[in-house]
This record gives sequence, structure tokens and C-alpha cells, in this order.
Amino acid sequence: MADIVTVAAGAVAGAVATAAFPAVAGALGFTGAGIAAGSTAASMMSASAIANGGGVAAGSLVATLQSVGAAGVSVVTNVAGAAGGALLGALSSLF
Repeated sequence: MADIVTVAAGAVAGAVATAAFPAVAGALGFTGAGIAAGSTAASMMSASAIANGGGVAAGSLVATLQSVGAAGVSVVTNVAGAAGGALLGALSSLF
């Protein structure tokens, strides 16, 4: 049986990681105003556009990160991150 402390720690870790995700995207250059010039995001966008014949594919990593940089992460995503962390905490206590 999973230890409640391990499950709770996993939930907290999942929630913190999910909440920090927009800040990490912003640090890479994915901002609310668009992709920052000269940033890691700009390099990723350039490589993606070259690989896709001139455009960034919808649903790609670059498109997803830009969406997170522009709008943040929804409440549903935060809850899912916490639940995923709790699940990982529960699974790790089995080993």
C-alpha cells in the first residue's frame, strides 16, 4: 500500500513542476508578446520552420511552448500535474 506521505509529496512535486512550467517557457523565450529574438525559443522556431518547409506545425513542441508562454497553464492542467505526481509517488512506494 502506498505511504500517504509519499503520495502527498508526489502530488506537491507534480503541482510545483506544472506551475513552474510557464516560467521555464518564458525563460526559454516563449513570452506573451511572442518569441523573443535571439532566444532559445527563436532557435527552436527556426529549426522547426526549416524542418517543416517554412512553417511551424500546429501541435508541435514549439507551438505548444508558445501557447504556454502566451496564455499560461489552465487549472485543469495544474490538477492533472498534481494527480500525475501523486500517481508517481504511489507507484514509487511500491518499489
